[in-house]
Amino acid sequence: MYAGDSFYTLGLWAQVGLICVSVLFGLLALAFTRLITLRRPLVLCVPIWIVAYITFLWGSPQGYYEYYRLIIDGLPAQSLIGPPPRPEEVLAFLTFSHRSTLAAHSAGLLGWAMFVVAIWPQRRKCRDAAN
Repeated sequence: MYAGDSFYTLGLWAQVGLICVSVLFGLLALAFTRLITLRRPLVLCVPIWIVAYITFLWGSPQGYYEYYRLIIDGLPAQSLIGPPPRPEEVLAFLTFSHRSTLAAHSAGLLGWAMFVVAIWPQRRKCRDAAN
């Protein structure tokens, strides 16, 4: 399925670096989602998740481009930030029908992971009965 993916055109260390960048971006997106949905009513967590996910889809290409500028000589400095993704694009990522690439499918998995983090119940500290 991913045999022709652009990931495989990179050298080993560039692939390792890209995986590290992706893990970092994913962890930051999950932590940010948890932070902004913490102690919010569930009815607000879903819209907040959607906005956070759209923001990730919208802004992350710039971060990845900056990584590629580090590993590929001669890439010009440019902005990849354009209009935010349309609702049908967001839905395509979440249903894994956008493109059959590692990047698109990883973005879909991250979106669902962000959803779970957004709606995950909060643990409340139990008060000691002696107090």
